[in-house]
Amino acid sequence: MNTEHDSHHGSALHVNDGVEQPDQINRAAVERIKKSKRRQLSDDEFVKEILDGNRIVLSKAITLAESTNPLHHQQAQNIIAKCLPHAGNSIRIGITGVPGVGKSTFIEALGKYLTAMNFKLAVLAIDPSSSRTKGSILGDKTRMEELSVDANAFIRPSPSAGSLGGVARKTRESIILCEAAGFNVIFVETVGVGQSEIAVHSMVDFFLLLMLAGAGDELQGIKRGIMEMADAIFINKADGENMKSAARAQNEYKNALHLFPPAQSGWIPKVGTCSARSKLGIEKVWETITEYSDFTRENGYFDQRRREQKNLIMYDAINEGLKSDFYENSEVRKKLPELIAKLQADEISEYVAAQKLTELYFINKKQNPSKPR
Repeated sequence: MNTEHDSHHGSALHVNDGVEQPDQINRAAVERIKKSKRRQLSDDEFVKEILDGNRIVLSKAITLAESTNPLHHQQAQNIIAKCLPHAGNSIRIGITGVPGVGKSTFIEALGKYLTAMNFKLAVLAIDPSSSRTKGSILGDKTRMEELSVDANAFIRPSPSAGSLGGVARKTRESIILCEAAGFNVIFVETVGVGQSEIAVHSMVDFFLLLMLAGAGDELQGIKRGIMEMADAIFINKADGENMKSAARAQNEYKNALHLFPPAQSGWIPKVGTCSARSKLGIEKVWETITEYSDFTRENGYFDQRRREQKNLIMYDAINEGLKSDFYENSEVRKKLPELIAKLQADEISEYVAAQKLTELYFINKKQNPSKPR
């Protein structure tokens, strides 16, 4: 008799012989993902999957648009062109704010409020400074724990490098792709500061400025130009002991906005308070956005602004294309270090140096005409 075996019979330590443990990995699913990664989709397949709401393919299409590879860029343009008839059916909201204002918490609070009402939300970002600072949108994504796993939300980190114009162009293209995928609310967040607010304003329908109360002189912390662009200003973190200072800041901003010229839309910017952490005032933020949308659609400004933005995007694309072609020109690249050295040695003026490079560029283009990209 096997006394050792019997002694463990019925014990919690007893393990039945021959029981095979289940595999922790779904190998069939892994193989499907590997195959989808290996096989290059056609333009039409990309579009079909995007229209069906396939987020993996949507992410791939955005990656193509962000790529510096000319072949990837061309394919992205083909996909975007086919998605255009299915885009535009969203409200595009720009969100910016002073450092420490709690944008991540605010976006998650407002985002969860919207997804609970079955809106489909895409969160994009403009971060031209990320090549130096590594940006914060990836941090934002990890902080938005609930929103990042929400079935009705899609969070896309911004490109990790590039000029403001280039990053802005990629964000505009991402908006089209997200709208084609069925997202009907688009948040465009500014991660950097300064000119990025102007870029965001040029691609959204509604521009929201988040501010803090009790951080010194309320009106000195933000540029006048950014305040003039705002369709609404909300003072965040208006809870607990901050309630009184938030109410005071609200009145100060209301008074300040009266000094600005009337907006072309005819809309009078709203000022309110909210607390993303406590979920206070979040409903009021969305009410303000929908009120603005209804108001501007009724007076025709909403569609007029969308048309103006298309023209602006075209001009921006021309400027970016010419600038890129200029600096990529082989003769310009060869001559540039020499002229910079002369410029630093005060042997030549800035304007003469620029003129010489421009003339060299046009001479080279005339001698070596290339097909338009």
